[in-house]
Amino acid sequence: MLHPGQVPLRSHGRSPDGGKGLARDTRVRWALEEVGQPHVVRHVSFGAMKEAGHLALHPFGKIPTYEEGDLVLFETGAIVLHLAELHTGLLPKDPDARARAITWMFAALNTVEPPIFELANARLLEGDKPWSKERLPLVMDRVRKPLHQLSARLGDADWLDGEFSAGDLLMVNVLRRPAATDVVKEFPNLVAYIERGEARPAFRRAYDAQHEVFARAQVPA
Repeated sequence: MLHPGQVPLRSHGRSPDGGKGLARDTRVRWALEEVGQPHVVRHVSFGAMKEAGHLALHPFGKIPTYEEGDLVLFETGAIVLHLAELHTGLLPKDPDARARAITWMFAALNTVEPPIFELANARLLEGDKPWSKERLPLVMDRVRKPLHQLSARLGDADWLDGEFSAGDLLMVNVLRRPAATDVVKEFPNLVAYIERGEARPAFRRAYDAQHEVFARAQVPA
């Protein structure tokens, strides 16, 4: 049952990442914590994700989904943007700064994240292919190039554009992906940037909530 003011978020019934806060629902959990939006997480099994009830909410059969009255949203970028526009704390008031923060949201998901996932797939799904060893350095370079540019732009600043924003939230989340870890270590300012994001109380609350799902799944029935 929802309490007054609560919104439902549908997430995995079992943490697929071992409770490391890497599943995509962590982005939304973090945003909800940053803006102080009360919410309840409804866990969905992998089987239920392919059933008609869930497909009516998410046509691609994935998670998370966010519900707000009759409004149902999927895609983490869209959900985080909606929360940032609805509440204070994740987007600046100044119109130009606001637009720049939204630009960084798109940059995180459209420029930085795709090669990172390509690298993950190259390691996990293509590692046994005869051409894998030759291709992997090329994929690594595709990850390294935007990180080099991001590092240069960040410099010694704490955040991407003034105060912490939804752009930083998504960028830090993307950089935490395991496939990016070795490459990120080449850029000390990006390592420090991730650490600042992880030190935020809202992130810790989101991480702990996601980790609890993993911990409960390990308890014998």
